[in-house]
Amino acid sequence: MAPRILVVDDDSHIREVICFALEKAGMATSIARDGVQALESFRRQPADLVILDIGMPEMNGLEVCRQLRKSSDAPILFLSARDEEIDRVLGLEIGGDDYVTKPFSPRELVARVTVILRRTRSGRSAASVEPLSWGALRLDPESHLASFEGRALPLTGIEFAILKTFAARPRQVFSREQILESAYGGAIHVADRTIDSHIRNIRAKLAASGCGSAIDTVHGVGFRLGRCEAGN
Repeated sequence: MAPRILVVDDDSHIREVICFALEKAGMATSIARDGVQALESFRRQPADLVILDIGMPEMNGLEVCRQLRKSSDAPILFLSARDEEIDRVLGLEIGGDDYVTKPFSPRELVARVTVILRRTRSGRSAASVEPLSWGALRLDPESHLASFEGRALPLTGIEFAILKTFAARPRQVFSREQILESAYGGAIHVADRTIDSHIRNIRAKLAASGCGSAIDTVHGVGFRLGRCEAGN
Protein backbone atom coordinates (compact mmCIF):
# COMPACT_ATOMS: atom_id res chain seq x y z
CA MET A 1 0.00 0.00 0.00
CA ALA A 2 1.08 3.56 -0.65
CA PRO A 3 2.38 5.32 2.47
CA ARG A 4 -0.09 7.83 3.88
CA ILE A 5 1.21 11.30 4.71
CA LEU A 6 -0.65 13.75 6.93
CA VAL A 7 0.05 17.31 5.75
CA VAL A 8 -0.59 19.97 8.39
CA ASP A 9 -0.38 23.65 7.44
CA ASP A 10 -2.73 26.61 7.77
CA ASP A 11 -1.84 27.81 4.26
CA SER A 12 -4.03 26.10 1.66
CA HIS A 13 -1.60 26.82 -1.17
CA ILE A 14 1.27 25.13 0.66
CA ARG A 15 -0.95 22.13 1.42
CA GLU A 16 -1.88 21.83 -2.25
CA VAL A 17 1.75 22.05 -3.42
CA ILE A 18 2.90 19.42 -0.94
CA CYS A 19 0.03 17.03 -1.64
CA PHE A 20 0.52 17.32 -5.40
CA ALA A 21 4.25 16.53 -5.09
CA LEU A 22 3.69 13.60 -2.73
CA GLU A 23 0.86 12.08 -4.77
CA LYS A 24 2.94 12.42 -7.93
CA ALA A 25 5.58 10.34 -6.10
CA GLY A 26 3.02 7.62 -5.37
CA MET A 27 2.03 8.52 -1.83
CA ALA A 28 -1.43 9.02 -0.38
CA THR A 29 -2.18 12.23 1.51
CA SER A 30 -4.61 13.68 3.99
CA ILE A 31 -4.69 17.25 5.22
CA ALA A 32 -5.29 19.24 8.39
CA ARG A 33 -5.68 23.02 8.56
CA ASP A 34 -4.55 23.44 12.18
CA GLY A 35 -3.11 21.57 15.13
CA VAL A 36 -6.42 20.49 16.65
CA GLN A 37 -7.59 19.06 13.34
CA ALA A 38 -4.24 17.32 12.92
CA LEU A 39 -4.56 15.49 16.24
CA GLU A 40 -8.14 14.48 15.48
CA SER A 41 -7.16 13.21 12.02
CA PHE A 42 -4.23 11.22 13.39
CA ARG A 43 -6.37 9.62 16.10
CA ARG A 44 -8.92 8.53 13.50
CA GLN A 45 -6.32 7.18 11.08
CA PRO A 46 -2.63 7.21 12.05
CA ALA A 47 -0.34 8.32 9.23
CA ASP A 48 2.99 6.80 8.19
CA LEU A 49 4.56 10.27 8.40
CA VAL A 50 3.43 13.76 9.40
CA ILE A 51 4.54 16.95 7.65
CA LEU A 52 3.94 19.60 10.28
CA ASP A 53 4.14 23.38 10.02
CA ILE A 54 5.61 25.00 13.14
CA GLY A 55 4.03 28.45 12.82
CA MET A 56 0.29 27.79 13.08
CA PRO A 57 -2.21 29.81 15.16
CA GLU A 58 -3.91 28.46 18.28
CA MET A 59 -1.89 25.22 18.53
CA ASN A 60 1.52 25.42 16.86
CA GLY A 61 3.43 22.51 15.38
CA LEU A 62 5.69 22.11 18.40
CA GLU A 63 2.72 21.47 20.67
CA VAL A 64 1.19 19.09 18.13
CA CYS A 65 4.48 17.17 18.12
CA ARG A 66 4.47 16.95 21.92
CA GLN A 67 0.93 15.57 21.88
CA LEU A 68 1.67 13.05 19.12
CA ARG A 69 4.78 11.79 20.89
CA LYS A 70 2.69 10.78 23.90
CA SER A 71 1.23 7.91 21.90
CA SER A 72 3.08 7.54 18.58
CA ASP A 73 6.59 7.31 17.15
CA ALA A 74 5.43 8.13 13.60
CA PRO A 75 8.08 10.22 11.83
CA ILE A 76 7.53 13.99 11.88
CA LEU A 77 9.03 16.38 9.34
CA PHE A 78 8.73 20.02 10.36
CA LEU A 79 8.19 22.97 8.05
CA SER A 80 9.62 26.22 9.38
CA ALA A 81 10.32 29.76 8.25
CA ARG A 82 13.98 30.76 7.80
CA ASP A 83 13.90 33.06 10.83
CA GLU A 84 12.71 30.31 13.21
CA GLU A 85 16.02 28.49 13.81
CA ILE A 86 15.38 28.21 17.55
CA ASP A 87 12.01 26.60 16.88
CA ARG A 88 13.58 24.20 14.35
CA VAL A 89 16.17 23.04 16.87
CA LEU A 90 13.53 22.73 19.58
CA GLY A 91 11.38 20.72 17.16
CA LEU A 92 14.14 18.15 16.73
CA GLU A 93 14.72 18.02 20.47
CA ILE A 94 11.08 17.26 21.31
CA GLY A 95 10.79 14.44 18.81
CA GLY A 96 10.91 15.69 15.23
CA ASP A 97 12.85 13.65 12.69
CA ASP A 98 13.77 16.35 10.18
CA TYR A 99 12.83 19.81 8.96
CA VAL A 100 12.55 21.76 5.73
CA THR A 101 12.66 25.55 5.65
CA LYS A 102 10.23 27.76 3.74
CA PRO A 103 10.32 28.52 0.88
CA PHE A 104 11.17 24.93 -0.02
CA SER A 105 11.66 22.80 -3.09
CA PRO A 106 8.86 20.21 -3.47
CA ARG A 107 11.47 17.84 -4.92
CA GLU A 108 13.65 18.18 -1.81
CA LEU A 109 10.64 17.69 0.44
CA VAL A 110 9.69 14.47 -1.36
CA ALA A 111 13.32 13.29 -1.18
CA ARG A 112 13.43 13.82 2.58
CA VAL A 113 10.08 12.07 3.09
CA THR A 114 11.28 9.14 0.98
CA VAL A 115 14.51 8.82 2.98
CA ILE A 116 12.68 8.87 6.31
CA LEU A 117 10.11 6.29 5.19
CA ARG A 118 12.77 4.02 3.72
CA ARG A 119 14.84 4.14 6.88
CA THR A 120 11.84 3.55 9.13
CA ARG A 121 10.60 0.58 7.11
CA SER A 122 14.03 -1.00 6.75
CA GLY A 123 14.62 -0.64 10.47
CA ARG A 124 11.35 -2.34 11.32
CA SER A 125 11.77 -5.16 8.82
CA ALA A 126 15.41 -6.04 9.54
CA ALA A 127 14.59 -9.49 10.92
CA SER A 128 18.11 -10.80 10.29
CA VAL A 129 19.79 -8.10 12.38
CA GLU A 130 20.77 -9.26 15.86
CA PRO A 131 20.11 -7.09 18.93
CA LEU A 132 22.98 -4.80 19.89
CA SER A 133 24.21 -4.35 23.46
CA TRP A 134 26.79 -2.04 25.02
CA GLY A 135 26.92 -1.47 28.75
CA ALA A 136 23.32 -1.22 29.92
CA LEU A 137 22.12 -0.13 26.49
CA ARG A 138 20.20 -2.54 24.27
CA LEU A 139 18.91 -1.97 20.74
CA ASP A 140 16.64 -4.39 18.89
CA PRO A 141 16.56 -3.44 15.17
CA GLU A 142 13.90 -6.08 14.44
CA SER A 143 11.35 -4.49 16.75
CA HIS A 144 12.90 -1.01 16.48
CA LEU A 145 13.09 -0.76 20.27
CA ALA A 146 15.79 0.68 22.49
CA SER A 147 16.22 0.39 26.25
CA PHE A 148 18.63 1.30 29.03
CA GLU A 149 18.69 -1.00 32.08
CA GLY A 150 15.41 -2.43 30.82
CA ARG A 151 13.69 0.96 30.59
CA ALA A 152 12.36 1.84 27.13
CA LEU A 153 13.90 4.84 25.36
CA PRO A 154 11.40 6.95 23.39
CA LEU A 155 13.60 7.50 20.33
CA THR A 156 12.53 8.93 16.99
CA GLY A 157 13.43 7.06 13.81
CA ILE A 158 16.56 9.12 13.15
CA GLU A 159 17.66 8.97 16.79
CA PHE A 160 17.36 5.17 16.67
CA ALA A 161 19.35 5.05 13.41
CA ILE A 162 22.13 7.21 14.89
CA LEU A 163 22.31 5.20 18.11
CA LYS A 164 22.33 1.94 16.13
CA THR A 165 25.29 3.23 14.11
CA PHE A 166 27.20 3.90 17.33
CA ALA A 167 26.21 0.60 18.97
CA ALA A 168 27.27 -1.45 15.93
CA ARG A 169 30.84 -0.10 16.35
CA PRO A 170 30.97 1.24 19.91
CA ARG A 171 34.70 1.99 19.92
CA GLN A 172 34.72 3.90 16.64
CA VAL A 173 34.65 7.69 16.42
CA PHE A 174 32.13 8.87 13.81
CA SER A 175 32.35 12.19 12.01
CA ARG A 176 29.20 14.19 11.35
CA GLU A 177 29.48 13.17 7.68
CA GLN A 178 29.48 9.48 8.62
CA ILE A 179 26.50 9.96 10.93
CA LEU A 180 24.70 11.80 8.15
CA GLU A 181 25.39 8.99 5.69
CA SER A 182 24.09 6.39 8.12
CA ALA A 183 20.97 8.21 9.32
CA TYR A 184 19.90 10.01 6.16
CA GLY A 185 21.50 7.89 3.45
CA GLY A 186 23.61 10.85 2.32
CA ALA A 187 21.05 11.71 -0.36
CA ILE A 188 20.11 15.11 1.04
CA HIS A 189 21.88 18.03 2.66
CA VAL A 190 21.57 18.28 6.42
CA ALA A 191 23.27 21.00 8.46
CA ASP A 192 25.75 20.10 11.18
CA ARG A 193 23.50 21.69 13.79
CA THR A 194 20.79 19.16 12.90
CA ILE A 195 23.11 16.26 13.73
CA ASP A 196 24.18 18.05 16.92
CA SER A 197 20.53 18.48 17.92
CA HIS A 198 19.87 14.76 17.48
CA ILE A 199 22.99 13.88 19.50
CA ARG A 200 21.91 16.26 22.27
CA ASN A 201 18.44 14.74 22.26
CA ILE A 202 19.77 11.17 22.50
CA ARG A 203 21.98 12.19 25.42
CA ALA A 204 19.03 13.79 27.21
CA LYS A 205 16.83 10.73 26.79
CA LEU A 206 19.54 8.38 28.01
CA ALA A 207 20.31 10.71 30.93
CA ALA A 208 16.62 10.66 31.88
CA SER A 209 16.89 6.87 32.10
CA GLY A 210 19.91 7.08 34.41
CA CYS A 211 22.77 6.85 31.91
CA GLY A 212 25.72 9.02 32.91
CA SER A 213 27.89 8.33 29.85
CA ALA A 214 25.83 8.17 26.68
CA ILE A 215 27.81 9.71 23.81
CA ASP A 216 31.32 11.15 24.04
CA THR A 217 32.50 14.12 22.00
CA VAL A 218 35.95 13.71 20.47
CA HIS A 219 36.85 17.33 19.74
CA GLY A 220 37.85 18.02 16.17
CA VAL A 221 36.79 14.54 15.05
CA GLY A 222 33.22 13.63 15.98
CA PHE A 223 31.35 11.37 18.40
CA ARG A 224 31.48 7.85 19.79
CA LEU A 225 29.36 5.79 22.14
CA GLY A 226 30.11 6.28 25.82
CA ARG A 227 30.27 3.56 28.46
CA CYS A 228 26.45 3.55 28.70
CA GLU A 229 26.56 2.80 32.40
CA ALA A 230 24.30 4.06 35.15
CA GLY A 231 25.35 7.08 37.18
CA ASN A 232 28.10 9.61 36.55
